[in-house]
Amino acid sequence: MIFIPAGFWILPLPLILFQQTLYTKSKKFPIEERYSLIDQIRRSSRSVCANLAGAWRKRRYELAFVAKFNDCEAEAAETQTWLDFAVKC
Repeated sequence: MIFIPAGFWILPLPLILFQQTLYTKSKKFPIEERYSLIDQIRRSSRSVCANLAGAWRKRRYELAFVAKFNDCEAEAAETQTWLDFAVKC
């Protein structure tokens, strides 16, 4: 079992809830978007949380820590872009 400090999940909890909301809302998208737009939104939103967990594990190594946070930001921007496409289509 992996030990996670109690305070760590306080910060990303809104991200996790956001990802879960995206998942449930995307179920209402048109069927033809199931394997393209919905898949991209779900994967990029999950990746934000996963990269944040990876950053926490690498917190002792400043450069790796910062690199993982940059990955988080990039995935969040990708999610935002896909959501913009979903709203405009």
